[in-house]
Amino acid sequence: MTTADRPRNPDDYCYRHPDRQSFVLCQRCLRTICADCQTQGPVGVVCPECMKEQRKSRTPAQRRAERRWRGGGAVAIAGGRPRVMAWIAGITAVAYLLQMVDGYGFGGAIGVQQWLAFYAPTLYPELTGTTQPWRLVTVALVHGGFWHVGLNLLSLWMIGRILEPIIGSGRFLAVYVLSTIGGSVAVALLAFSTPVVGASGAVFGLLGTLLVIGRRLGGDIRGILVVLGINLVIGFIPGFNVSWQAHVGGLITGLVVGLVLARTSGRNRRGLQIALLSLVGVALLVLLAVPPVLGYPSLT
Repeated sequence: MTTADRPRNPDDYCYRHPDRQSFVLCQRCLRTICADCQTQGPVGVVCPECMKEQRKSRTPAQRRAERRWRGGGAVAIAGGRPRVMAWIAGITAVAYLLQMVDGYGFGGAIGVQQWLAFYAPTLYPELTGTTQPWRLVTVALVHGGFWHVGLNLLSLWMIGRILEPIIGSGRFLAVYVLSTIGGSVAVALLAFSTPVVGASGAVFGLLGTLLVIGRRLGGDIRGILVVLGINLVIGFIPGFNVSWQAHVGGLITGLVVGLVLARTSGRNRRGLQIALLSLVGVALLVLLAVPPVLGYPSLT
């Protein structure tokens, strides 16, 4: 049977525009909607009718929260395409291609993984004779294989296309970078001598921020909680070779950053927001003083 002979399935077409094929469903009524009929919510998309009903049923507190987020210059719903997410994904993909050319591990000719992976002792010159602080962030660029980078990029896309339009590109980048650092710091504190690769800490941080903001906007956050729970449990299962320390560190950082963004969403609080985000970064760096105080316990 040719494509032309196949019966038309109305469920595969937008209910408001029958000539437009789509496979995206409204999260509330489960009707098919095209791109023009989709309204992005904190989790998933909804059709115009459901969005109208949802707005009618919002409590006064939820309506005030929406006005703050939409009207405040500090954290406005920017809309548009998630450009920072796309750039991060592109750079990560290029780094992975370089890894493929170079060969995985720490012995490649280019040394992609050797120079970008996180290894806590390289932060302390008394241990290695040098200091390489860039590893706190560049760990998110290198991965252990196709499935590792593929799942992280898929997660980045799924979260970024929702979160970045809500908080804006600059804040999305701040969440990503701070969560990456938070994951690295947690590894330095809890698994000092373990080399780590991957953007999982950053992804967990994005989930944490989305959880806070979704709750703030009155969205249904149960799906986020389920995803977080499953992935946290996987990190503790023996044999998966997953750095649960990076996951937990990134998640905690993302939750803290989300609270900062939620509490400083007014137009006149931009300076306070920047100061608090900077304070989060400084606090993470201060925590790196703990391993020397403890005498680098995992090396003894």
